[in-house]
Amino acid sequence: MTLAFDLDVHPDLDQPLLRDLIQPDRPLWTPSQLRDLTSTLATELTTPLLGVLRFEEQQRWWARLALTGGVEVWLLSWLPGQGTHPHDHGGAAGSFTVLKGELTEDYRYPGGPIRSMRRELGAAVGFSGGRAHQVRNLGVAPAASVHAYSPPLLPTREYASLEDVK
Repeated sequence: MTLAFDLDVHPDLDQPLLRDLIQPDRPLWTPSQLRDLTSTLATELTTPLLGVLRFEEQQRWWARLALTGGVEVWLLSWLPGQGTHPHDHGGAAGSFTVLKGELTEDYRYPGGPIRSMRRELGAAVGFSGGRAHQVRNLGVAPAASVHAYSPPLLPTREYASLEDVK
C-alpha cells in the first residue's frame, strides 16, 4: 500500500532542481543518500538558500525547505554561541551540510564513546537513526546548515547529556 503525500516546498526555493533532488516518490532515504542530498543542495542552491537565510539573536532560526512522504529538509542558522541541547531524531536517519561558517558537533551512538568533530564550510555528514548529537556554533562568525531526515516528521528526544544516551 502506498500512502499519498502532498509535496511541500518552500515558496522561495520552488524550482525544478529542488523538486528533482528531493525525489517525491522515494519512500525512505539512507544516511549516504541524505548526505548527498544536503551536500548537493548546499552546493547547487547556495545563492537562493542564502537569500532565505535569517539570523535571530533570541534563538536559532530555521525554515523547512521541503517535505515529502520520505524526507524533510531544513535550513538552520547559528549565531556564535547558539546551539542545540543533546538530542536524537526519534529513529530517523539524518544528515547536515555546513552552508556557511563552521559548527561543532558532539555525538554518540548508544553504548559508544562521545566524539566531537568540527564541521567546516562544505562538510557533510550522514547518520543512522540511533545517533544522538549536540550541534553548536563555537566560532566567532555566523553559521548556517542544510539538514535532512528520513522518515520525516519523527519527534526528537532531548537528553540532559550525551552520557544519558543508552
